[in-house]
Amino acid sequence: MNSASSRLVMGLLGAVVFGAGCDDDTDTVLFPDVEVPAGFRVERVVGGLNFPTSITWDDQGRMYVSEAGAGLIPEQLAPIRILRVDNGRTTQIANLDATGVSLALVGMVWHNGAFFITHRAKDRTGTVSRVTLNGQVTQILTGIQASQAEHQVNGIVVGPDGRMYIGSGQAGNSAVMGPDVAGPLMLAPNARAVPCRDIVLTGRNFKGPDFRTPQMGDSVLTGAFVTFGTATTPGQVVRGSNKCGGSVLAFDPNNAEGTVRPFASGMRQPIGIAFNRQTREMFVAENGLDIRGLRPVKDEIDATMRVQEGAWLGFPDYSAGREPLTNPKFEPPDSLQAEVFVNGQSQGKSLGFVINHAASGLTPPDPTVVVGRHEWNSSPALLDVAPASWGEFAGHLFVAEWGDLRPQTNPLSTVPVGQRIVRINPATRQLTPFVGRRVAQLAAGQGIERPFDVKFGPDGAMYIVDFGVVRVRPGQMPPFEQVPGTGTVWRVVRTAR
Repeated sequence: MNSASSRLVMGLLGAVVFGAGCDDDTDTVLFPDVEVPAGFRVERVVGGLNFPTSITWDDQGRMYVSEAGAGLIPEQLAPIRILRVDNGRTTQIANLDATGVSLALVGMVWHNGAFFITHRAKDRTGTVSRVTLNGQVTQILTGIQASQAEHQVNGIVVGPDGRMYIGSGQAGNSAVMGPDVAGPLMLAPNARAVPCRDIVLTGRNFKGPDFRTPQMGDSVLTGAFVTFGTATTPGQVVRGSNKCGGSVLAFDPNNAEGTVRPFASGMRQPIGIAFNRQTREMFVAENGLDIRGLRPVKDEIDATMRVQEGAWLGFPDYSAGREPLTNPKFEPPDSLQAEVFVNGQSQGKSLGFVINHAASGLTPPDPTVVVGRHEWNSSPALLDVAPASWGEFAGHLFVAEWGDLRPQTNPLSTVPVGQRIVRINPATRQLTPFVGRRVAQLAAGQGIERPFDVKFGPDGAMYIVDFGVVRVRPGQMPPFEQVPGTGTVWRVVRTAR
């Protein structure tokens, strides 16, 4: 589940304190666990939050933060909520648990007098809802089937053209359902990867244990873009859908169901979307492939990309760097791979292509779309473009890296990555750490933990939504522990000097 929303959820009242770096008056380091560049200071706006994910402001400049809701184990249960933040304290605007909103609330934006949020519906399909200030919820777009697995609908923004754009995650690590997503599949057995256009398959099927009948020791063959336990044949066609996964979907918020269309496709887990309002360019943050499931991939990076309308970006046959998976460098050890069969004949263990690109009318993606090469498994999440008031950084991208969940998402990794804010100069493609945690953080919850959103507020300052403490528990069920009350909103400003 190496995605910042699945790498996130599978699933209070704090005073304003001034922080890291040196305070202008006292030169006292108040948040020694947070690293910021010289000339900047970090302040804690509010703490004690339960799994916050997104931040937005209304027309009066009032700040709101969403809480995703969580509960992999009973003592971690927390409601899905929208909170207003005033002077370091929160006020509940809406508790969404009883309104048809299911795990997890990921993206939120204010538009025309209401909040628009991304989440799952009760049947686990991806959904966009409109929420008023009095808590009334109206689902405006639902039925995104790919969200029934581990990835779901993610960031939401309003574009320069007035349309809304959402990141729609694709089901499965590499479009093949397997035991690695057994939990979601037990809840939604028909979950599968859904393409945006008709595609022709190569008929590669991957052999793995049938988690549905563990007492029998059964095994099954599963192909790409089909449900678990379904084999495919060469030349088989899978129909595309306007409500596809692995895509950026665009729609008119006044008629979402009637206007939803893929803007771009061929991504694994597009989470954050941001526009440069001056150039009207779209940038998307995507989580690369994991070493997990029936079709594990030894990817190299996670990516932030410049995305144009109509683009197909290669998933599931190309890496996050937009290179073909037939390159041997992407092969994990055989011990981690499943045996492949085509027409019942063994092909050994190899990745190969699952789509017949020529027959599907697809051409290889252009690797130059990648403007930011994040460390693999760092999980880039939501992002924003710096305004003109940020001087030499104006137009640069600032991306929240939620961090890894090793060893579940990468058994070959021994070093933690991510858990910081990075800056990307899209002109030079240079990626530079900007705000992060020190190597030996003093105490959990006292510094940057799992940043999920970064936004520039009406005051020109940078705001960071920190999801909070998430611990990995190898060998335990569930394998992750999300700690309530450790979420934070941080504010980053220039110092007087």
